[in-house]
Amino acid sequence: MFSKKPQTLAYAGMNAQSASGGANALMAAALRNPALSVGGAALMFLLAGAGVLMAAGDPHAGDPMVRMPVTQPGAPPPPGWKEALAPDTMGNAPISVSDLQLTPGAPADTAPIQGQAVISFPGAPPPLAPMDRTAQALPPAPIAGLTSPGPGGAALPAIGPDGRTPADAYARPFHSNGKPRIALVIGGLGLNAKATREAIEQLPADVTLSFVPYADGLQGWMDLARQNGHEVLLETPMEPADYPDNDPGPYTLLTGAQPKDTLGKLDWLMSRATGYFGLTNYLGSKFVTNEKAMSTLMLGVRQHGLAFLDDGSASHTPGGGAPRASADRVIDDQLASDAIDSQLLALEASALQNGQALGSGFAYPVTLEEVTRWVAALPSRGYQLAPASAVMHR
Repeated sequence: MFSKKPQTLAYAGMNAQSASGGANALMAAALRNPALSVGGAALMFLLAGAGVLMAAGDPHAGDPMVRMPVTQPGAPPPPGWKEALAPDTMGNAPISVSDLQLTPGAPADTAPIQGQAVISFPGAPPPLAPMDRTAQALPPAPIAGLTSPGPGGAALPAIGPDGRTPADAYARPFHSNGKPRIALVIGGLGLNAKATREAIEQLPADVTLSFVPYADGLQGWMDLARQNGHEVLLETPMEPADYPDNDPGPYTLLTGAQPKDTLGKLDWLMSRATGYFGLTNYLGSKFVTNEKAMSTLMLGVRQHGLAFLDDGSASHTPGGGAPRASADRVIDDQLASDAIDSQLLALEASALQNGQALGSGFAYPVTLEEVTRWVAALPSRGYQLAPASAVMHR
């Protein structure tokens, strides 16, 4: 569901200069407070641990905190380590420590062991609690009666004998509360394991996820997404305007291809996994403007009982009997927090005006972070998060 070539996913570590500034601020707070002189050694111990950690590289880098590994389990704590954490005469605590794992059965002043001291800088938001998705899991795929033999014996989506379609069977159930609904599709998943797992486990179940057909272990990723309550889409590579300089892969749907060739490639793509309720475009700025090519695509979508969503570039294409939706906007064309926030607020405005809105984005780290924070406050602003299947035109 993307009109641009995805950039390489990069995970920036904690800014060393910012962390150093925080450490200096903590040191200054300690020097201003005479009561902390006893705990000077403890403070230096904590800051030294933080420095070592940043040099080594923290897997949680970017969080507003320092996780200090305890390298000598059971060692006596530095003198005054508890006092070093006490508020100063103005009531300001320079640092706070949580989640200290102590020796079993030992008194509270024993050194922490077998864990990490998590040192949060003042003003840092609390970490998000893990979500319990047990009650939200979707039924395992494939559902009996909704497949037919495909290339190499693989399964293709199919309309059931009773007329039930994969578009309906694999969609996430939705119950409207009467508020304007906003749906969001996050795509590009399956190629980067870290980003894919974060999207599946971090984002609310009502966020729809779309997966790259070339991903290794694609079925496993889709199964995990559905276990976490997410409905899923399969991305369909389509010819962009700058093809072949920008090549979406060997099974790209081409504008000049014969219908038989297009449907043959589509069969291969759809046979890669099962459990998706629809297809979405990947690139395709040239393909989606060709009426003949899109008619062939929509024929395949309809025959297999699927839905089709796009990033807004194919909004002129009718459904032709298949459920259809086009995104109102791509939220991360500009990879900056404030730009993404502006796009999310624009989605709210569209939903308020039209009763619903659909956005799309890519699994960039900054996108996942901003979306996670945005959806947490969405109900309090009078909106309902909805799966993409709930904003389809049928």
